[in-house]
Amino acid sequence: MTQTLDPVRARTGISLFFFTNGAMMAGILPRYPEVKAAFELSNTAFGFMVAIGPLASMLASSLPAPLIRRFGASRTALLWTAAMGVAMSLAGFAPHFLVFAFALAMAGFSDAIVDAAQNVHGVRVEDAYGKTIINSLHALWSLGATTGGLVGAWAASQRIPLSVHLTGVAIALVALAALATWLGRLPNGGRPTVSDEAAGASSTKLPKGAWALLLPLVFLAIAGVLTEDVAANWSALYLVQVVGVTAGVGGLGYSVMLAAQFIGRLLGDPSTDRWGRVTVARIGGAMIAVGGLLVVFFPALPTVLIGYALAGYGCATIVPAAYAAAGRLPGLPEGAGITLVSWLMRAGFLATSPIIGAVADLTSLRVGLFLLVLGGVGVLMLAKVLTPVDHEA
Repeated sequence: MTQTLDPVRARTGISLFFFTNGAMMAGILPRYPEVKAAFELSNTAFGFMVAIGPLASMLASSLPAPLIRRFGASRTALLWTAAMGVAMSLAGFAPHFLVFAFALAMAGFSDAIVDAAQNVHGVRVEDAYGKTIINSLHALWSLGATTGGLVGAWAASQRIPLSVHLTGVAIALVALAALATWLGRLPNGGRPTVSDEAAGASSTKLPKGAWALLLPLVFLAIAGVLTEDVAANWSALYLVQVVGVTAGVGGLGYSVMLAAQFIGRLLGDPSTDRWGRVTVARIGGAMIAVGGLLVVFFPALPTVLIGYALAGYGCATIVPAAYAAAGRLPGLPEGAGITLVSWLMRAGFLATSPIIGAVADLTSLRVGLFLLVLGGVGVLMLAKVLTPVDHEA
């Protein structure tokens, strides 16, 4: 008996799944000041510790494709979401920073697989739905991360033990992900077609000269996503250590950035249709740079939150635009451009936090966060690489 597809239900399911993925790891971020203080870490040591997640995610880069082919995208995403939940719970109970770092590594490893699987399933739902929905899915991820960050900030303000907070959230989100998987199921279980498998098999074989086209897009993506990395790993510490707010209020920086990013992603498609990707990217880069200047030079709660809001809105469309351009580069196998931009963008995370931490220890955290301004300038300088996409037939 052939299973019929309810596209509205499938869209609801995959949207809910993106929400759970965004929320899963966001709750721990507002509590980083507690973690840093509990383990007595320097800024440099803290920077290296939080970089372990991106490093582990890179190690998982070869796993999603065979897992998706074997089990289907939705089942793969659910299984590794459960693994993320276990990792977050372990982080809450960690008696030593090495155990905490291992938990972050496990979470980052799992998240790389979930990210690929949910996007594969999202594209298939989009095809079945008959209209573009991928940007709204990423907006739901931002909403989930905002929600998770607010819950984490509230838990910090109420002095709820980290173990209770993270374990409770993990159980709730895994259950929600299971519901989302059931709602978003496809007739074939989300497994790729033969043509998809063939494309995936050749996805790393690039023609000569391809790297010259890809690397500018990689640098653009890294510059654009820098806002997320700074806000996720350093905003709470900055607000607590430099601005002088309480731990509960410290979590607002990341939440404000994500909320602004959510709005920017909802408005990204009509803005791009009206003004083009290059113009939107340049405006975004300017907003990131101005937001960074507010954060660094005016360290008061209102101006810092406004700065993160500007940067969050500005970065909203940068990575999707880089993905779109990479996917349309001539002469590349299907999926190769997006896969490599995504992988190398994660590699960029390995350097960001250690650099900020080292600069902060040598000078101050305010100087370290000037990297946010440089990211905005980088977007302004690199936005032109999106020009071929605007004129793609």
